[in-house]
Amino acid sequence: MKGRIVILDHLAGRPAAALMVDGKLEDLLIDPPEDVVAPGAIYRAVVDRQVKGQGGVFLKLPNGKGFLKQAKGLAPGQALLVQASGFSEPGKAVPVTPKFLFKSRYAIVTPGAPGLNISRSIRDDDERDRLLEIAHEAMGEADDSLGLILRSAAESVEEEAILEDIAAMYELAVGVMSETTGEPELLLDAPDAHTLAWRDWSDPDPDEVVSHDGAFEELGVLDAIDALDGPTALSGGGSIHVEPTRALVAVDVNTGADTSPAAGLKANIAAARDLPRQLRLRGLGGQITIDFAPMPKKDRRQLEQVLKAAFRYDAVDTTHAGWTPLGNFELQRKRERLPLSESLKT
Repeated sequence: MKGRIVILDHLAGRPAAALMVDGKLEDLLIDPPEDVVAPGAIYRAVVDRQVKGQGGVFLKLPNGKGFLKQAKGLAPGQALLVQASGFSEPGKAVPVTPKFLFKSRYAIVTPGAPGLNISRSIRDDDERDRLLEIAHEAMGEADDSLGLILRSAAESVEEEAILEDIAAMYELAVGVMSETTGEPELLLDAPDAHTLAWRDWSDPDPDEVVSHDGAFEELGVLDAIDALDGPTALSGGGSIHVEPTRALVAVDVNTGADTSPAAGLKANIAAARDLPRQLRLRGLGGQITIDFAPMPKKDRRQLEQVLKAAFRYDAVDTTHAGWTPLGNFELQRKRERLPLSESLKT
């Protein structure tokens, strides 16, 4: 199965999407259960109480509690608009932010962050100038408090399609941001898995989109999901084990049957290149601790460079904390996805 294929189906009775590249599962999106708040949802919330020790406030949401960091000047009972910024850990409030993103396939409208910006991944000067002209045309008479980002997927796209995308996001942003008074309410639901696939897997455009019930089974997605329960074989004969715990995600890299002096570095480089995909598919975030295969300390810098390059184009923000005294490497990853084990619950 060659090429880039987007597969739309359902898992656990909810919309799900898979991205297969040359027969390999590259990404997986599954709608969370109905009682779970997903990132991107926008609420009118009401301030509940300050939490001085944590430097934020708890907010009343229509279906639970939210937590807003670094909140100053807010009084109990005050209404404000917030956007869910990640999934909450079990028993904790939903993390929210007062910074909004109205994101579509080509455009992102940014209330409170004025300015017109073009994705840095678009490097052709003529194309950047063309897109900037389109942005000025679309936002010429817009509210000064609204900004615009044209995404990399807008490159070489016809002007009319981009303008339609911007107009839709602009109207949505203006409508939602006017709902500033009242009781806690969900103003905009988070996009479902099929919408996210259309929005975020369009650069480059897929070679094929398959959309019917049973497509996951027919095209090997279910088998690829089942394979995530155990270790994953790496190129060169090594393997990588990814095991989530309550406190952190443990990653173990093994060299396999290779006993050559370079076996450790080879297995570690292969694991570093595949790690973003492994974490995406499992929906894992938070603290990531990697126990790399034994290798000389002089090779650490080379491995760090490979690791940073691998995460550079990953959609989820990941911070490289560095090496621990025990020789492990730590990452801090935003909880933008629900763990696969929870997504599959019926």
